[in-house]
Amino acid sequence: MECVLAEALLSQSRDPRALLGALCQGEASAERVETLCFLLQRLEDEEARGSGGAGALPEAAREVAAGYLVPLLRSLRGRPAGGPDPGLQPRHRRRVLRAAGAALRSCVRLAGRPQLAAALAEEALRDLLAGWRAPGAEAAVEVLAAVVPCLRPREDGPLLERVAGAAVALALGGGGDGDEAGPAEDAAALVAGRLLPVLVQCGGAALRAVWGGLAAPGASPGSGRVEEKLLVLSALAEKLLPEPGGDRARGAREAGPDARRCWRFWRTVQAGLGQADALTRKRARYLLQRAVEVSAELGADCTCGPQEGNGPSLFWWSEKKKDELLKFWENYILIMETLEGNQIHVIKPVLPKLNNLFEYAVSEENGCWLFHPSWHMCIYKRMFESENKILTKEGVIHFLELYETKILPFSPEFSEFIIGPLMDALSESSLYSRSPGQPIGSCSPLGLKLQKFLVTYISLLPEEIKSSFLLKFIRKMTSRHWCAVPILFLSKALANVPRHKALGIDGLLALRDVIHCTMITHQILLRGAAQCYLLQTAMNLLDVEKVSLSDVSTFLMSLRQEESLGRGTSLWTELCDWLRVNESYFKPSPTCSSIGLHKTSLNAYVKSVVQEYVKSSAWERENCFMPDWFEAKLVSLMVLLAVDVEGMKTPYSGKQRTENVLRIFLDPLLDVLMKFGTNAYMPVLKTDRCLQLLVKLLNTCRLKGSSAQDDEVSTVLQNFFMSTTESISEFILRRLTMNELNSVSDLDRCHLYLMVLTELINLHLKVGWKRGNPIWRVISLLKNASIQHLQEMDSGQEPTVGSQIQRVVSMAALAMVCEAIDQKPELQLDSLHAGPLESFLSSLQLNQTLQKPHAEEQSSYAHPSECSSVLEESSSSQGWGKIVAQYIHDQWVCLSFLLKKYHTLIPTTGSEILEPFLPAVQMPIRTLQSALEALTVLSSEQVLPVFHCLKVLVPKLLTSSESLCIESFDMAWKIISSLSNTQLIFWPNLKAFVQFVFDNKVLTIAAKIKGQAYFKIKEIMYKIIEMSAIKTGVFNTLISYCCQSWIVSASNVSQGSLSSAKNYSELILEACIFGTVFRRDQSTKREDHYVRICAVKFLCLLDGSNMSHKLFMEDLAIKLLDKDELVSKSKKRYYVNSLQHRVKNRVWQTLLVLFPRLDQNFLNGIIDRIFQAGFTNNQASIKYFIEWIIILILHKFPQFLPKFWDCFSYGEENLKTSICTFLAVLSHLDIITQNIPEKKLILKQALIVVLQWCFNHNFSVRLYALVALKKLWTVCKVLSVEEFDALTPVIESSLHQVESMHGAGNAKKNWQRIQEHFFFATFHPLKDYCLETVFYILPRLSGLIEDEWITIDKFTRFTDVPLAAGFQWYLSQTQLSKLKPGDWSQQDIGTNLVEADNQAEWTDVQKKIIPWNSRVPDLDLELLFQDRAARLGKSISRLIVVASLIDKPTNLGGLCRTCEVFGASVLVVGSLQCISDKQFQHLSVSAEQWLPLVEVKPPQLIDYLQQKKTEGYTIIGVEQTAKSLDLTQYCFPEKSLLLLGNEREGIPANLIQQLDVCVEIPQQGIIRSLNVHVSGALLIWEYTRQQLLSHGDTKP
Repeated sequence: MECVLAEALLSQSRDPRALLGALCQGEASAERVETLCFLLQRLEDEEARGSGGAGALPEAAREVAAGYLVPLLRSLRGRPAGGPDPGLQPRHRRRVLRAAGAALRSCVRLAGRPQLAAALAEEALRDLLAGWRAPGAEAAVEVLAAVVPCLRPREDGPLLERVAGAAVALALGGGGDGDEAGPAEDAAALVAGRLLPVLVQCGGAALRAVWGGLAAPGASPGSGRVEEKLLVLSALAEKLLPEPGGDRARGAREAGPDARRCWRFWRTVQAGLGQADALTRKRARYLLQRAVEVSAELGADCTCGPQEGNGPSLFWWSEKKKDELLKFWENYILIMETLEGNQIHVIKPVLPKLNNLFEYAVSEENGCWLFHPSWHMCIYKRMFESENKILTKEGVIHFLELYETKILPFSPEFSEFIIGPLMDALSESSLYSRSPGQPIGSCSPLGLKLQKFLVTYISLLPEEIKSSFLLKFIRKMTSRHWCAVPILFLSKALANVPRHKALGIDGLLALRDVIHCTMITHQILLRGAAQCYLLQTAMNLLDVEKVSLSDVSTFLMSLRQEESLGRGTSLWTELCDWLRVNESYFKPSPTCSSIGLHKTSLNAYVKSVVQEYVKSSAWERENCFMPDWFEAKLVSLMVLLAVDVEGMKTPYSGKQRTENVLRIFLDPLLDVLMKFGTNAYMPVLKTDRCLQLLVKLLNTCRLKGSSAQDDEVSTVLQNFFMSTTESISEFILRRLTMNELNSVSDLDRCHLYLMVLTELINLHLKVGWKRGNPIWRVISLLKNASIQHLQEMDSGQEPTVGSQIQRVVSMAALAMVCEAIDQKPELQLDSLHAGPLESFLSSLQLNQTLQKPHAEEQSSYAHPSECSSVLEESSSSQGWGKIVAQYIHDQWVCLSFLLKKYHTLIPTTGSEILEPFLPAVQMPIRTLQSALEALTVLSSEQVLPVFHCLKVLVPKLLTSSESLCIESFDMAWKIISSLSNTQLIFWPNLKAFVQFVFDNKVLTIAAKIKGQAYFKIKEIMYKIIEMSAIKTGVFNTLISYCCQSWIVSASNVSQGSLSSAKNYSELILEACIFGTVFRRDQSTKREDHYVRICAVKFLCLLDGSNMSHKLFMEDLAIKLLDKDELVSKSKKRYYVNSLQHRVKNRVWQTLLVLFPRLDQNFLNGIIDRIFQAGFTNNQASIKYFIEWIIILILHKFPQFLPKFWDCFSYGEENLKTSICTFLAVLSHLDIITQNIPEKKLILKQALIVVLQWCFNHNFSVRLYALVALKKLWTVCKVLSVEEFDALTPVIESSLHQVESMHGAGNAKKNWQRIQEHFFFATFHPLKDYCLETVFYILPRLSGLIEDEWITIDKFTRFTDVPLAAGFQWYLSQTQLSKLKPGDWSQQDIGTNLVEADNQAEWTDVQKKIIPWNSRVPDLDLELLFQDRAARLGKSISRLIVVASLIDKPTNLGGLCRTCEVFGASVLVVGSLQCISDKQFQHLSVSAEQWLPLVEVKPPQLIDYLQQKKTEGYTIIGVEQTAKSLDLTQYCFPEKSLLLLGNEREGIPANLIQQLDVCVEIPQQGIIRSLNVHVSGALLIWEYTRQQLLSHGDTKP
């Protein structure tokens, strides 16, 4: 076309100057400049052939260049696209630039002046360097691309080098950062796609300069952007890799670069293989494949030197090993390409080839790497970073299994990969999920593999590497916030590493950081387990000679003793043994050195630590702050460890030895404690520290998991502290009662003193309480002094800080005394008659707030300057509010004690006592109102004593003051619901709430009066159940308390004991069917089973002979059947293991538990409903339970047999396959008739019924009927009934026919399987009737998910409800428990899959077509579609597909993908807006980025089709018409246009007239139309097939 245009112009005039001058006039449109370019190229061709004009042409070319093109390019450089008045659209502007550049190149050549090219290049280079961020850079690049080929290699060599250097720097993004990165990326793509290919074509200095810039150290992947570098490398691949050929090619190759020999090139390729961008990965694979192809074609050895060390080359080639190398790289590239699919079913068959790569990569002779291991790491990194988590898991498991079958040589690359990408992948919690079919509670398969891998890998590491690797590994665990599950399994893997002296102080600090940084928010059980493993890691891997005991003790303090390191645990024993073995090897501690001890023994260290702790330095200033508890915890921990270590050394030394050791350690402490009562000037800080240590020693020494009475250390320690009781108690009494506590900070000391006092009380109670005990005297004095203080301070004087603090202290002391008396009846100081304490407490003004003292008065009480911040806090509303709240809390603690003690005096009516001697007790309404007020004042962590008071008050007032009680329910529930995420205070408050709202007395009264309280309690009950779906354990608290209270009442009261429980049977119903269904990725370890266990054990304790029990069970049974019917109606069909399935399953399990206690009269009323349930569409497990209960009913009450026979009389259309349920029951007729003396009539009836169903058209029904017939006939033959002789031929022939079926078809297999099925072959309805079968064996055998299996040990471990008398009823005594799950109709599922997975090598795998052949990938995102496709090596046909009539985005998206795959030239759509549609994008999978799309609206189609006809296209309609041709007989012209019709209406009549031909697809079916996308795809493929055949190419 271009040649025709140029020839036409030249035919008009042979004067080039005139022609060129005419074209250079007027507006510089794209068409005008392109025409000028065509003309100049034609003139250039003629000049080359020697047929051009004389000297006029060079001069004319110079004029065009200087007078038109250069100014045009300058104007374009200075006029950014998108400016105020750009004049040209961006796309047209690019056309003008490229046409002007090509024209300029022709002008330079025609002018014959090299200086012109150099001058233009210099100017453009300056513009490029000065304004590369602006759009003008595009013009500069076009100028350089045009004139660089005209430069002289020698004379212009320096200029070429400068241009090459600037181009490489710009292409690699050297100047772009921050907000300007966007323009820089565009400029980089432009330079890489336009300028650099032209430069390398020049060869020589330009090529060397380009390669030098790419291979320079500063251009390594670590310092530049991999994407840009790969863009450049892929653009220049043909010049940077040697070109196979003859001698001439070899000479050129020797002078040119060889990227294969540069390790930086290969590092860039490897980095690209792991990039997130798919196009970058594609470029990297292309470079790798081209390098391999070039190496194979050259046939010469090649080696790339290693980056560092003596490892294998990143790439090497040997002609001797060509076959092995080709096989290795072929498999490698296949794997990388397959991973692009992200589909596990496609990728999994390729994974065995990855094992082959390792076999190729390791030399069997000398055990070294032949291929650099970093190549393997690229594959794993790609799998680890996949969006498909299943693929990620598969990749991680494959990597962890490497050392199971092979021993790989050591490589630093492996270690770095483990610390980096592998650990990043292991941070994903979902990888540790259980495999399908794996039992609940078993360890994660990936966790086990990780453990085995780490142990093996570390054992194979060189000794000098182990320490650094382990340190990096542990530090990686602190580099991010890990979830609990990954940290647990990583810690477990570390703990199993064999003992080795690998870690020093840095490793110990790193382990501590893991605990501090990553486990703060973890769930307690997981966090505790991880701490245990980390401690074992420290003991296994620590080099004790590099750490001191001080370092070890600090590390131990990072462990939470209540979660992991408790005394008496196996871990504690292990730690003691480790200290015993290593105590003489530790580095000297700073504490020991400072006091002149150079021994490292544990005893010396602990003794020095205690001395330093107790000692009070003379320079230590007194301040009002309490010391931190950290030091006391550390000292107590080390003391007890040292004592237990000493006990290990001399295990039979006895109590005297333990006492001596403890006295050595604690003498300094005991000396100070003995002086407490006599030394009034002892520093307060010292007393605080000593008391803190006392508390921590007593708390830490308590053994876990065994009786403290057997612990000599605990006994000796308690005796030591009991000897100091008098001194300590006198000191505490003085401090609490003599106005010595008078600042805000002293409230912490008050708390410490009361804590110590409580500990001393407990110690004396253990050895036996004596009236003359010093602690008894102190408590009595403390009580009286506190009452006196509180009474004196009510005199109305202006409050001061000291007086108010003393008031708070006195109330706290009274609260402690009340709690001690309440919990320890031995401490009763007075008789039941009201004494001074009770009288004072009863007269307290409840919820009285403390007036805040003025700031001036506070300052007068300020001690040292250190207290200023605390005083400021107390003067604030929030700070003083906390103090007041604590004061009110202590009031209610005292009142709770009072109400419990005198609950019998509380009146039940609303009448007031005129002269009450205990107002708070005898005026309960006023007390209840105060409690409601307190609930609004106190914070949620302080309401517990108020709840305790409500438990006493509400039962007394529910009848007379129902509205007030309901208000207390509402307010309390509001507090509980707001606490759902506050673990430490939620559970005690919930327990107290349940105890007062669901108190048996409250439930009984509410049910009796049936008022608003009754419905409010039920409302709260359902709210608790709803909360339990989110927070496990909530329902446990409620059901456990209610069941226990009902059991107690049932055992202590008369026949009507469970009458109140009957009114709340919904609670038991909900408990029996409780359990939330989670998705697999959401499931957590929950204890929902215990709700059902509690309810079932409660039901097992009920007695059918007790009328109240009987009525309760009957009511529950009816509610269970109602629930089953409700679920059945809600969904006609439901999936296996769905919530509906599980609820129905639980309903029938509970009915089976209730069955033995249900009598005939009650069953007579529900038997029809049970039979009706058999006709319902149910899952297998539910059918088994229904069949089982029917068998049990008929066995126990044969009177129901007539109703059972009636079930077979329904119309066949109503029965369908549900008759199988009743046929299965009939197969157990021998059990049903066990107690019936006359069986003949029943057997006869059964045979008649079964024979009818043996000839049913449904295969499943026939199978069940034949099984029943076979079992019935066996019973008949045993009984030898003569009456059945007439039936013998029919029955025997039927059974013989089914037994002797020929072949291996499904019928014979299913007959064998149904006979072997557990329900017919092994299950015995009577012998297997036990809880284990109901809740574990049958759910397991019937295919229920493991979440529904309740093992029998869970029933025994749950002790809140006692075991029933006949405990043997819980356990299964038959062989049923030994069977494996499997349904007769589904046993063959999965067998082929297992066999397939075990294949070592797959014969064939999926491989996607990579459309690059040997050409370069996408070089420039701004190229036209045709240019991009051509450079991708994509074959473009002359086919146009017109889809303007199609409406649906899904059809358009599919067509777009089909057109791109088969290389159509363009797809015409009605609107380009369709490409933004999500459905279109889902079907097109980015095909629109690689295929030209043109918008032609339906009204414009006639004009468009006529235009294409003029261009030589044949217009082909895909439509059935009278004259349409068969597709199989039509030969497509090369220039074909396919017009596709609308989905519903096809091609309109007016467009059919524009068609040259109609083609239809031959059809064999009834339906006379195909989907439009399918039709189009068939024609596109047929066109492509014919074109391939016509060009002699058999490959697409």
